[in-house]
Amino acid sequence: MNKVISFIKTETVLVISIVLAVISSFFGDTTDLLSFIDFKTLALLFCLMAVMAGFKECNIFSYAAEKLLKRTSTTRLVVLVLVLLCFFFSCLITNDVALITFVPFSITVLKFANKSSLIPITVILQTVAANMGSALTPIGNPQNIYIFSVSNLSLLDFIRLMIPYSVVTLIFLLCSVLFIKGEPINKKPNEISTPKLERTVFYFILFVLSILAVFGAVNYILCLLLVAISVLIFDKKIILKVDYSLLLTFVGFFIFVGNMGTLPAVKELIEELLFGREILFSALISQVISNVPAALMLSGFTDNMSALLVGVNIGGLGTLIASMASLISYKYVAAELPAKKGKYLLVFTLINFALLGVMLFLSLII
Repeated sequence: MNKVISFIKTETVLVISIVLAVISSFFGDTTDLLSFIDFKTLALLFCLMAVMAGFKECNIFSYAAEKLLKRTSTTRLVVLVLVLLCFFFSCLITNDVALITFVPFSITVLKFANKSSLIPITVILQTVAANMGSALTPIGNPQNIYIFSVSNLSLLDFIRLMIPYSVVTLIFLLCSVLFIKGEPINKKPNEISTPKLERTVFYFILFVLSILAVFGAVNYILCLLLVAISVLIFDKKIILKVDYSLLLTFVGFFIFVGNMGTLPAVKELIEELLFGREILFSALISQVISNVPAALMLSGFTDNMSALLVGVNIGGLGTLIASMASLISYKYVAAELPAKKGKYLLVFTLINFALLGVMLFLSLII
């Protein structure tokens, strides 16, 4: 029983998606259940997660960070580098991978420099950076991969749509770092081993292949087969590092949304609530069920994918569960500094809701 409770606490969103899928199946038209599942999105997510897990095992991100940190001399510069790493890397490696990679590294660096007091605010800014930096590209986070794959948005249109929000976030982060004292740092992180060239090139090739599949230049089924078979042959342990719970969460919400879409009354109600309020409604829904499920659920009830894209991305700000990637950061801080997790949550919430307000206002004037 304890294991069940632990699983529910750990995989709350997955459990919710499965429960909703099962319940909705009693009411919706399930004659063609598989048609509700977007296998292309699932395949692309699997490929990118496998490649990112491979890159992480290669130490390539930590190695790059370590080299950059050698050029810093003050606490302010260290925090700035750590935050910007999350912002810019999240555009390519997704927000959760950026946080999984750089938050533990940041904690190590700040502890080594005897600056543990800076861990909470640094991780909060990193989380904001990862959530909004990832909003800039179609491969920055799961909801972007999904919306880009089902919409008619071009890459240029996508970036043009999201760049105002990412730029404002970047300005906010730069201004926030100015409030951190520029005290000198004498200690440096330990030398990280150089990534093996062959392994790095191997995953870079798979990364390029996955990117081409995202943009439709390569068939996604072919990409899935090549990535899966290549990893199984040359680095099979990486297969176990893919976030299968996220993939199953997608499946659950695909089925739930599909079932709800077959109910005329429900479809009309959600469409009416969404119409003209796509950004606000999707941002608010994200606060409760997180932005990935919100994107999956609401996409079946609106054709305005541009507004939905903006809403679920800025909706990643706010509560701790608005973006599931934010939970990653919180878990690291809670484990490292349990006495400060309450203060962390308070500051995190205040900063995120303040920035969410700014983003909603920005959406009104653009």
